[in-house]
Amino acid sequence: MVPDSLKQGLQSGWSSMRRHPLVLITAMSAGSLTMLFLGWVLSDQQGYSHASSRRSLLELLDEVSEESGRAPENNPTGVPLKPPRARSWSSPLARQCSGLDSKVRQRLLSLQNSQDSWRKDRPIDPTNFGERHRQDAFGRTLDINPRVVVMHETVYSMQSAVNTFMTPHPRDEDQVSYHTLVGLDGAVLDLVPPINRAYGSGNSSFLGEWAVTNKNLKGSVNNFALHISLETPSDGANANSRHSGYTANQYDALALVLSGWIRRFDLAPAAITTHLHVDNGGERSDPRSFDWSALQIRLAALGDLCVS
Repeated sequence: MVPDSLKQGLQSGWSSMRRHPLVLITAMSAGSLTMLFLGWVLSDQQGYSHASSRRSLLELLDEVSEESGRAPENNPTGVPLKPPRARSWSSPLARQCSGLDSKVRQRLLSLQNSQDSWRKDRPIDPTNFGERHRQDAFGRTLDINPRVVVMHETVYSMQSAVNTFMTPHPRDEDQVSYHTLVGLDGAVLDLVPPINRAYGSGNSSFLGEWAVTNKNLKGSVNNFALHISLETPSDGANANSRHSGYTANQYDALALVLSGWIRRFDLAPAAITTHLHVDNGGERSDPRSFDWSALQIRLAALGDLCVS
């Protein structure tokens, strides 16, 4: 039997919440999150043997957010966001004017002279690339000159990446592309002209710089970046931290593409970086198992690292 005083208190509380629906919603949300947290803690205590299959607390909270239709936008305010604090970038590529490998140079120059046999243009769907913006989403002037090269990997096959880029993606958040792909056999596909904007990195910045071209999204390096992606070996089609690495043919082709960009756009070798470094969301790790020494030998042989 419920005491009269308790009944009166419950009725009073219910009446108050009915008059103030926001209070009711807040209370229910808090209760749901509390139950989720308690359930997660209990399962943590009871289910160590199933740790690999148990969802994390963050995943549960994301599920609640999605089901309630209140998934946060990247920039829900639509007002200019300051770029993230600059992260220093110490390039693994060192200045080198001597000790050059003449055999590597000869091989690369010969390969360069026959590039019509291994380098092709491949048009992709126009929704997946565009013009470099001369103004940001708020009317501020932008420098459209390419000044950073971002290296990626495909994770799956080269053809799979091409199929994705040839598929129309009308929404900004779905659009994706690289300027150039480098296959395991050294074949190169140029997908987006360097003067255009490829959509290789989402929420990203380099040395504290990004460009906001959509008021509802955070900024990226796409407006001033060149994107190149290496085809991932078959044992890398997963989320592991490493795989067997890239082929000698890939490093040869990569060096020739980069050398051309360095000279065309007057880029410093230190402007060559990775998707891992520019990504602000902490979700990217590509290109995994990259051998910077292999690139060092080739760019030095081409004379691109003898700079101050």
